[in-house]
Amino acid sequence: MKKDILDKIDQTILKILQENAKTPLKEIANQVYLSTPAVSARIEKMEKEGIITGYQAQINPEALGYYIKAFINLEVAPEDKKEFYPYVKACPNVIECNCVTGDYSMILEVLFRSTVELDQFIGELQRFGRTKTLIVFSTSVEHRGIHVL
Repeated sequence: MKKDILDKIDQTILKILQENAKTPLKEIANQVYLSTPAVSARIEKMEKEGIITGYQAQINPEALGYYIKAFINLEVAPEDKKEFYPYVKACPNVIECNCVTGDYSMILEVLFRSTVELDQFIGELQRFGRTKTLIVFSTSVEHRGIHVL
């Protein structure tokens, strides 16, 4: 199933689930004018097709003491990626890591409790290459779902 063959009902279901993955099936069914089993079957199909890849809670990092959010650009040599990927996957403070084009080959989104912890982490990262760090002051658009309608 691809986006171009998702009908309006599937698109609406995706929109509802992105807004609140805990929305009861009965409520979704009422909004799309289908039975609860029909909605359940559509969701299951989208999961099997890899359109829906999982569900997670959105957590306020500051409520858990993570006050420092930063983006770190990192230049990793191609031959070092084999060692870098397992390292970065094991770092709990790394929220996301992307291989990108441009002057740097990686961009990491990280959360830390303090600038001291962030500084320590950057020091560890520099064994893979040069870094450039951007500390976030505020976020005008939080992570949001994909536009499907």
